Amino acid sequence: MKNNYLLALLSAFLLWLAWPPIPYTGPLLLIAFVPLLLAIENVIRSSEVKKGRKIAGLAFITGFLWNTASIYWVYNAMSAGLPAYAALPISLIPFGLAPLLMTIVFGLYYRLRKKQSPVCSLIGLTAFWICYEYLHQWWDLAFPWMTLGNGFAATHPLIQWYEWTGVYGGSVWIWAVNILVFLLVLHKRNIQSLTKPKRTNIALIAVLFIPIGGSLIRYFTYEEHLNPSQVVVTQPNIDPYQKFGSISPEEQLKTLIRLSESVAKPNTEFFVWPETAISARGWIDEDNFRQYPAYAEISSFLDKYKNGSVLSGIESYRMYTDQRTATARPYGTQFVDNFNAAVFIDNSSKLQFYHKSKLVPGVEQMPFGSALSFLKPLFAQFGGTTGGYGKQDEPSVFYAGSGIGAAPVICYESIWGDYVGQYVKQGAQFITIVTNDGWWKNTSGKDQHLDYAKLRAIENRRWIARSANTGISAFINQRGDIIQQTSWWVPAALTQEINLNENITFYTGNGDIVVILALLLGLAGIVLLVVPGKKRL
Repeated sequence: MKNNYLLALLSAFLLWLAWPPIPYTGPLLLIAFVPLLLAIENVIRSSEVKKGRKIAGLAFITGFLWNTASIYWVYNAMSAGLPAYAALPISLIPFGLAPLLMTIVFGLYYRLRKKQSPVCSLIGLTAFWICYEYLHQWWDLAFPWMTLGNGFAATHPLIQWYEWTGVYGGSVWIWAVNILVFLLVLHKRNIQSLTKPKRTNIALIAVLFIPIGGSLIRYFTYEEHLNPSQVVVTQPNIDPYQKFGSISPEEQLKTLIRLSESVAKPNTEFFVWPETAISARGWIDEDNFRQYPAYAEISSFLDKYKNGSVLSGIESYRMYTDQRTATARPYGTQFVDNFNAAVFIDNSSKLQFYHKSKLVPGVEQMPFGSALSFLKPLFAQFGGTTGGYGKQDEPSVFYAGSGIGAAPVICYESIWGDYVGQYVKQGAQFITIVTNDGWWKNTSGKDQHLDYAKLRAIENRRWIARSANTGISAFINQRGDIIQQTSWWVPAALTQEINLNENITFYTGNGDIVVILALLLGLAGIVLLVVPGKKRL
């Protein structure tokens, strides 16, 4: 049994080693689960009792060590606003929740293995895994950061085919290769063969090299259609813990304008400023934004640029006479909704707002509503609101007077492939990501977030203009290459001529078809579990 735990530790180590931002190690994901599968197989074939419990232990240890080593930086954000005795338990939610769901996946695999053929069970394992990843993307505790397909973000030339499948196609690919290698290892160990080795070898070669070969051909032959637009991204580098205190909103705005002007050209069309860049003491009333001094100063700045516009993060609110939304809270005789938002300002009289939809559980929204209401004062200490932020149900696109559409993706939203694709379906010709990654300090969290943006570029074949307050600002082309990027913790601005794109990729147009197939297979697996049948183990 001790050897089985060593195999689980080896899987956890390989998964961590393969994870962004460590460069060139992504292909290790293709074998990282093999040791864990061998450990589970050892338990299945042993004479031990309580096999299900032992398999659960192996799966949980692997998932917990992999997740904790990869997203350790979550604790930094928690510890900034909470005492250690509170920060650590709350950090254990993202550290332990995904491993718990992983454990359920392997438990279902073991139960299916007892009643069905090994190959059928392994297909079920892959389907159950995709179902778990999809669940972890859409429920109230959503945290799809560790979706397997994200693991190739640092080796993006190998996954250009994400423009057809998205990251879930990557998850399926990783599992397919791992399973085929696992079957070959069993054969080499003279364990009763689960499949014919020759067929397995042929399948492995095809599954491994066809996607890689096709991807590399696509990467080196891909050409962007020339449709230029001049864009500036700004990184003011304002400490997030001073942003809402010692540095006034007026000073912050002057910094943004100064940095923008330092690299701007007469034909600059878009100035992209980071998350919550525009603020005021007491937040900004969207219905009366033109009355704020910040609006007049931005308008004066744009007078120098004939076709210029500002796309910026903003802290805003709206007042209602009644409780129009579930997140609106009483405020005197009225109700108020607070937003982590983006605003689009140009030389016209029109203002466009977008309200962040994918909110961070706990910090920006209270998961499961009233069931966890007792935690509201705790979360409010590190940036949340006791009633939760307001949001809009669907993404919306900002349109310049020239007709160019820009996707205003805010921070956490950039790890949802299908959601970002909805901006593009609505007409976005390039994607902006406005974020504030300084909460995590100088950890791998900011680098992972940057790498994940490459996946959105590939899926949609759109340029990314990324403006980070204290993270890493960058321009990423349609192949997922980082063309320019800033250094960490320095004020900076970048300018780049990007190519706009109006073509829709298969993934953008059709979304996560891979998930639909996995859900159907997963449902079939559940049916096989409950249907009476001959026990195989």
